[in-house]
Amino acid sequence: MSTGNTFLAVFLGSKSSPRMAAWNALPDEERQAKAKEGMAAWKAWMAKHSEAIAEMGGPLGKTKKISEHGIEDVSNDLGGFMVVRAASQEEAAKLFENHPQFTIFPGQSVEVMPVLPIPQG
Repeated sequence: MSTGNTFLAVFLGSKSSPRMAAWNALPDEERQAKAKEGMAAWKAWMAKHSEAIAEMGGPLGKTKKISEHGIEDVSNDLGGFMVVRAASQEEAAKLFENHPQFTIFPGQSVEVMPVLPIPQG
């Protein structure tokens, strides 16, 4: 993957946040209606920004942490990822303003960081 003007967007949301508790407290029918509304908004966002999307990415599942201590199950706030292209990190960040991740769904934020070249030498 070429790294110039390439940015990783990470979708964050805590399973124990007040937003998630409120989402889970909704009656099933209301939660399903909001999920349907959110998916429609997400698809509209993707259509609007299709030129900038380099890799669709997707939702993330359960996490395994691998370290010098072995392999263990852990929990974190990572919910999904996407790779976008933009002229700058600021422009990449602006793509996610008012994103359904946190305007409709109970996600907390989207973090955008540049993908850097692998050091040579």
